[in-house]
Amino acid sequence: MTELETILVPVDFSAHSEQAVRYAVGLAKRFGSTLHLLHAYHLPVEVATPDTIAVPRDFWASLREAASRKLGEAAAKATGEGVKVEMLLTEGAPAPAITQAAERLHADLIVMGTRGLTGLKHVLLGSVAERVLRTAPCPVLTLKDGTE
Repeated sequence: MTELETILVPVDFSAHSEQAVRYAVGLAKRFGSTLHLLHAYHLPVEVATPDTIAVPRDFWASLREAASRKLGEAAAKATGEGVKVEMLLTEGAPAPAITQAAERLHADLIVMGTRGLTGLKHVLLGSVAERVLRTAPCPVLTLKDGTE
């Protein structure tokens, strides 16, 4: 059986990613793995020109602070379950950030939620999970929260 020393869990604070964290905690407890909780914050500006977007000076700092606080809450829950947890907070598009983190950490598994976009939204926006599945250097397990 494959050893799971390092499990990467991308977190976007949705119900789907909360389910992924819970599932990954169970795996980590079973295999003695370290969880790496990753949040990539990103302002999708690809659809506008730079001169049409006015971002307040302290926007990124407040965004990072809020994300760090939420990520800390998720890490505290996992730590409370007896799991070793590392937090990773990065600025950038989620899919490449996840793949790069998996490569850097030599992750054995990525456990992530999926929102299950359908129709036009999926065609226009794509799916972070789908992109990660195509580019990840390790196996990827995707989960929905079961409420759909």
